[in-house]
Amino acid sequence: MRATSNNKSVLNTLAAIASCLVVSQVSMAAQSDMKEQKVSVEQSAAQTVEDALSPQALFEQCVVDLQDKAKTVGVSQRVTRDVLGGAKYKEKIISLDRNQPEFVQTFTDYFEKRVNTWRIDKGRQMLAKHRVFLNELNKEYGVPAQYLLAFWGLETNFGSYKGKSPVIDSLVTLACDNRRSRYFSSELMQALLLIDREKLDDKQMVGSWAGAMGHTQFMPSAYMKYAVDGDKDGQINLWNSEKDALASAANFLKNLGWQAGYKWGREVSLPEPFDYTLAGKNSPKTLSVWNDAGVTRTDGNPIGAADIKGALLVPAGHEGPSFLAYKNFNVILRWNNSEYYGIAVGHLADRIAGLGTLSKPLPKLPDYTVDEMRQLQDKLNELGFDVGKADGILGPGTRSGIRQFQLSKNMIADGYPARNVFDALMNQPSPSNS
Repeated sequence: MRATSNNKSVLNTLAAIASCLVVSQVSMAAQSDMKEQKVSVEQSAAQTVEDALSPQALFEQCVVDLQDKAKTVGVSQRVTRDVLGGAKYKEKIISLDRNQPEFVQTFTDYFEKRVNTWRIDKGRQMLAKHRVFLNELNKEYGVPAQYLLAFWGLETNFGSYKGKSPVIDSLVTLACDNRRSRYFSSELMQALLLIDREKLDDKQMVGSWAGAMGHTQFMPSAYMKYAVDGDKDGQINLWNSEKDALASAANFLKNLGWQAGYKWGREVSLPEPFDYTLAGKNSPKTLSVWNDAGVTRTDGNPIGAADIKGALLVPAGHEGPSFLAYKNFNVILRWNNSEYYGIAVGHLADRIAGLGTLSKPLPKLPDYTVDEMRQLQDKLNELGFDVGKADGILGPGTRSGIRQFQLSKNMIADGYPARNVFDALMNQPSPSNS
């Protein structure tokens, strides 16, 4: 009897343990299912957030916001709904906006690619084609024909390449990007208003990746404010009308401050030795000062005695050509703020008008990477020659710093980083180690 009782007790105990194991397994399975469900819910929520924050989703919401803005500035319902609503996100545009060049372009390379035989000959052909109209523009706006043609040639090769990016898609993509959203949102609104005002076909509105348009690559705000109907057909179309484009360029330059009757500048000859600390875009001086300094025209004649100021530019160092830039040069820079561009426009205009080539050959210059230029700028700052933040751009501030370093080492202080100057600078000991 006792054995039987013990067996029953053991059996009951085993049954209880088995029951607990079953319950435990069921509980663990339930908990596992709950965990899997929780993970699944979290993953689903994360995917939903990811989808909501994807470039496409953000773009679509941005378009809705831009449509609201378009309505407030007076864009028509059709353009707001169909044109803006149909805009497409262009990832390539963002890549182009972020793109940084690997090398610092030299003046020699820039100039030779832009002021070439083809552009000079084509410019003269266009001068013959539009001579009467260009003379009329000169009388009305005070801008000689050769300058209008030079801008046209540099911007689009006289209309042969106006860009191929859909302007509205480009502007909407850039407006929906945080880097310069306010600027491109404003330009977009102007482009949409232009579609209404000029009855433009948005499908034919192609241009640069940044939204510049037509023969002379106007941004929408410039198009809206300065473009004029040169051919008098009742529509201002900077893609299809050469006269509209030329007249608009003349009006734009006049409003930027072009001084009628004055040149952009000229190439000049410098005596040896020469005080290059007098040079620099931000250091204009009267012609009498330049005469006293021995600066002459390239043929040796005096540069003149007019009561005007000019800034001496030495873009390729003392071995290259030198230029005296007058006030109209600064107007050119308001179109494109690059000294190289300004000199190219001015000299191309001179060549189209029949003047000769540069008197001094363009030297072969060292190719620096942008990173090397930043290192140079950092070194100048370290040595006490303040050039501001290192940005890899060989601008006026960097040239001034180089010039001060050259003076401190009894070098020719032309402000240009020739290879021997670069090496000498980079080999200077840090102040803390000297």
